[in-house]
Amino acid sequence: MGDERQIIAQRAAHEVKDGMIVNLGIGIPSLVPDYLDSSIRVFFQAENGILGMGPTPAGNADGNLSNAAGLPVTILPGGSYFDSAIAFGMIRRGCVNVSILGALQVSERGDLANWIVPGKRVPGVGGAMELAYGAKNLIALMTHCEKDGRPKILNKCTLPITAFHCVKKIITEMAVFAIHDHAMVLEEIMPGFSLSNIKTHTEADFKLSPQLKETSP
Repeated sequence: MGDERQIIAQRAAHEVKDGMIVNLGIGIPSLVPDYLDSSIRVFFQAENGILGMGPTPAGNADGNLSNAAGLPVTILPGGSYFDSAIAFGMIRRGCVNVSILGALQVSERGDLANWIVPGKRVPGVGGAMELAYGAKNLIALMTHCEKDGRPKILNKCTLPITAFHCVKKIITEMAVFAIHDHAMVLEEIMPGFSLSNIKTHTEADFKLSPQLKETSP
């Protein structure tokens, strides 16, 4: 599982470009900064009120400085703090270029389910619903299947929906899909997998991109 998470995060890092304002969800998305090219500068935003987050601090961390998940972070030169009302205002006004969120399920129409598994305690949907509609681009990261082999990319989500028709791209350890006009298109096949593998483990219907490519290891 660890290798799969790293592979997904490494591919997702290619979606982040110089000068972007980026919001990262917890889980796999939090690994994306480890794979960013050192030549680009990215402004990471957190909905609890930070713009310009740096890496997780080594050694003693400032307990008052954390991201939206409560994990310790640092601030880069030029970074700023503000209240959550301003943070959500940035999201709602479309100031976030890309939001990279973890997902439990995604439907072929781009519906996102990522906040609750029925029967498990969670604090609430949080900022995921705002980001799903407010960010200019929403990328969902997840393993392709559940641990028991059931697909996570479905015709219709079976878990509670975070937001409808919001996901623009899905990245898994097997494949990269784009969603255009509520239809899914396979754009890339990840190393070690074939089109047959992807069809077998994907419930949702999808088309093949004319530029379909196999990603190099």
